[in-house]
Amino acid sequence: MREISPVLGMSVEDYVATVAPKVLLPRLQAIRAEKLNRNRPVPSTHLIDHSSLLTPAIRARLIDDVASFVDENVWGRSEMCVQFAQLLTLALQHYGLDAKTVAGTAIYFSNSAEIYRWNHAWVRVGQELIDANTDCLSENPALPKLPFLNPYWGSVSQIPKDRRLREDRSIKAHFDSDVETIWWPELEAKLRLRERQVSGDDNGNS
Repeated sequence: MREISPVLGMSVEDYVATVAPKVLLPRLQAIRAEKLNRNRPVPSTHLIDHSSLLTPAIRARLIDDVASFVDENVWGRSEMCVQFAQLLTLALQHYGLDAKTVAGTAIYFSNSAEIYRWNHAWVRVGQELIDANTDCLSENPALPKLPFLNPYWGSVSQIPKDRRLREDRSIKAHFDSDVETIWWPELEAKLRLRERQVSGDDNGNS
């Protein structure tokens, strides 16, 4: 199991032993145990899918692939919305789509009442947006107790009523080094392998 330390130049074990807040260690150990047992949550399980891009199977597999990489952070992916959006952006561009990572304010609601807002990142592709890293927000120690928020991929006009995403075009997020140097090269290789396998199947069936 590969894990990424939140502190540059510090191993995961040293981080856990010396830096990680002791009061939160039970939460961290529960996440690590799920990783070892291969039963971490994946966004496709609860995805609200109103997209016309690619195919339903590719969309589901793609967000799960992105989630599995970003989840290598020792705390999981609940604080990794920027990395999730950046990695998904690169994957969608690989498929020839004009995707971009955008950032701004996410406002969440329960029964029409605002319950929390925070700085957030998501993906835009034309008139569609992808806010697919929301299923794990309950793991984030910085957030209050939130109702479950389904991942969403679809038209801006159909975004669920439990959230409002306000883009701030003045924010220019630099690509995360783990995204560029570790996760994207590996995800790209995985996507290219699948494409070769599909091409081989098509040739074999023709």
